[in-house]
Amino acid sequence: MKNVLFAALQFVLFFVVFLAGSLFPPFHLERVISQTATVTRSFVWDGLLISLLLAILILVLEAVRGRIRRAGPWTAAAFLLATLVGLWQSFGFKTISR
Repeated sequence: MKNVLFAALQFVLFFVVFLAGSLFPPFHLERVISQTATVTRSFVWDGLLISLLLAILILVLEAVRGRIRRAGPWTAAAFLLATLVGLWQSFGFKTISR
């Protein structure tokens, strides 16, 4: 029960970090997906990369504490679910009309 609660909190943490990094990109890492005469569509990588670094940091801390076998899969599942929901909500995708 405790693992499920911590996984839900980690999901919220990864989701919020992905959203914040996508809305306020600190590094401005963008990749143009498509470009026409009137519309440019790009993807901002900052939110996804920051949440990935946070997930790696949490997994390293779990490994140092010796809890990687029990808590590691829950952390990985929370990160994967937050990433999938964030991409489904189009976090990071930016459309610029001219």
